[in-house]
Amino acid sequence: MVIASGTAIRRRSFTISRQIKLLTGASIIGLLVAIALLSLVWTPLPPAKMQIIHKLQPPFAFGLFGTDQFGRDVLSMLMAGCWNSLSIAIAAVAVGAAVGSIAGISAAAIRGIFETLLMRVCDVIFALPPILSAMILGAFLGPGKFTAITAIAAFMIPVFARVTLASALQAWSRDYVLAARAIGNSRLTISVRHVLPNIMNQITVHAAIQLGLAILTEAGLSFLGLGVAPPVPTWGRMLADSQTYLGLAPWLAILPGLAIALAVLGFNMLGDGLRDFFDPRRF
Repeated sequence: MVIASGTAIRRRSFTISRQIKLLTGASIIGLLVAIALLSLVWTPLPPAKMQIIHKLQPPFAFGLFGTDQFGRDVLSMLMAGCWNSLSIAIAAVAVGAAVGSIAGISAAAIRGIFETLLMRVCDVIFALPPILSAMILGAFLGPGKFTAITAIAAFMIPVFARVTLASALQAWSRDYVLAARAIGNSRLTISVRHVLPNIMNQITVHAAIQLGLAILTEAGLSFLGLGVAPPVPTWGRMLADSQTYLGLAPWLAILPGLAIALAVLGFNMLGDGLRDFFDPRRF
């Protein structure tokens, strides 16, 4: 009885720790999404409004987070940057997940030369990091939101293709798929009705984790000037603009850096929490 009671307590504490991770990640991301949506209708000041007379004011001296070198309100820029950074990351991961998942499921159903060709294409894309892909695209398309989304999505497609292919191949060996094949269902029907619903958990968890990477990549692209064109604010561009003033106004780098770190932490905790939640071996 004592051993059974101790095991039950350990299981309960482990389950609570998993729930805390999921709830913490969801709370962080929910807060950031709320701020991003709020910025569409309200910010303390217009993010692009310049007030040179109030430039480089420290936090609480002029506004909650002070002003930058042009007198723009840092809080307003952080709020607007939240929308721009999140929207680019979410759009890129959504495109990558959709295209990559379709490719992976199709490869698992068709196999043969199509699967081999898909894997070789993925290897080629993996050889080009998102930053380099954005630089190549920027040379043809020019810097902008579309370039950033395209570059990040192009890197996400092979990631999701590999994950989906591995999960789908496991699903194709399950008894319910064998039964569906035995009664004459086509490969397309099996993929849509049986394989896809049973691997959606893995795709969802991977998408949440990849969103953190997409936030970092978008910040890097904006830092290099390959993201959204100014004066539209993003967290990465705010970091780039702050480099000259690190000694004079360190908050210009600290605040967007903390915002990026918080977003990445939130998505990583959300992904880990979802993975534990969907784990069939959970207590």
